[in-house]
Amino acid sequence: MTEPVTQSAGRLTVFLVDDHAMFRAGVRAELGRHVEVVGEASTVAEAINRIGTIQPDVVLLDVHMPDGGGRAVLEAIRRTHPQVKFLALSVSDAAEDVIGLIRAGARGYVTKTISPDELAAAVRRVSDGDAVFSPRLAGFVLDAFASRPDVPVADPELDQLTNREREVLRLLARGYAYKEIAKELYISIKTVETHVSNVLRKLQMSNRYELSRWAADRRLV
Repeated sequence: MTEPVTQSAGRLTVFLVDDHAMFRAGVRAELGRHVEVVGEASTVAEAINRIGTIQPDVVLLDVHMPDGGGRAVLEAIRRTHPQVKFLALSVSDAAEDVIGLIRAGARGYVTKTISPDELAAAVRRVSDGDAVFSPRLAGFVLDAFASRPDVPVADPELDQLTNREREVLRLLARGYAYKEIAKELYISIKTVETHVSNVLRKLQMSNRYELSRWAADRRLV
């Protein structure tokens, strides 16, 4: 068995999983003042391999990545290294994403609007065994586990969409322009247009106003 990386002077060890290099660099720079960032990965396969080798205390995990969701990383590592704790860090604040990651075993879920100091505190709390959520997200979890503890969140129409299409849809429904969506998700405007066209086709809708109503009905906004 591979031995985990030893902490330096008792500092927490943290591993970053996100497909955006600039975002990882920013988090590493900010968190490095509080914890020891021992590695990072941009794909599901790379994350599974490196986390299994390093065995950090906490993994900061993006929910949506091009080659699969963060949930795949979480489930794979929990089977082999159950002591590793996961804190989701995502642009998405959709109920189905939050509930899905928590059901898979994440100890918390915060959005990327969190401040550096708050993120450092959240990492420490997760390492100590606490559950941590951005304020409005805690209600999703409480509702899901209190009223329907054994029923998975499923929506056949929503399941047609890729993770990236859901992110684009969510921002579009909030009134973001294509240029703003592109900036938020680190993709090109042309790619945004392609995702919107795909969503309209899959859901058999004709304009963004229909999409906004559809997203609002499912609490995606």
